[in-house]
Amino acid sequence: MKLYQLSLSPNCQKVVALAHELGTPLELVSVDLFKGEARTPALLAKNPNGKVPILEDGDFVLWESNAMLGYLAAKAGRTDLAPTAVRERAEVDRWMSWGLAHFASAIRKVAFERIVKKLAGLGAPDEAMVKAGAEEFAVWANVLDQSLGNKEYLCGRLTIADFSLAPYAALTPSCGLDFSLYPKANAWLSRMLARESMQRAVLAAREAA
Repeated sequence: MKLYQLSLSPNCQKVVALAHELGTPLELVSVDLFKGEARTPALLAKNPNGKVPILEDGDFVLWESNAMLGYLAAKAGRTDLAPTAVRERAEVDRWMSWGLAHFASAIRKVAFERIVKKLAGLGAPDEAMVKAGAEEFAVWANVLDQSLGNKEYLCGRLTIADFSLAPYAALTPSCGLDFSLYPKANAWLSRMLARESMQRAVLAAREAA
């Protein structure tokens, strides 16, 4: 399988991390978003959205990172990570949907202003946008913290939902967002970052930047 990706992207990191967790080999193809490489005719033919990651498995091409998590886990026969029981799967899907709609969305706002603009030479951060994103982050990080309760992972045991959210949570220090204010969520993130699969995908990318 081949993954077109930008190593610093949390959406790419989640796919790479899960592949390491599963022991699924991935051929990684770097795409420089800042140079517009995701919008070349060749890549637009694979993903008309002009974004990465893009997963290619033979003649099957898949975009949307959360869909890739489900595909990789299912292909590996890992129903522990991607449950098939109706209620268990609904819980996993709920967290993955929530993560993209709320938690990741808030972090992306701050990351764009404080990280992406600098990398792309787009000028100074818009502090009003940073403030709005930070306020949203505080709301959703608190939801995550309270929802975890005494659970080690989002759905009780480790699932693809944890891989979906953790790379965004790991981005918070670089954005100037304080995840340590949410002790249960921070402990969850520490458990995720202690996994070799996450270290290889997330921490390695950070060190290489």
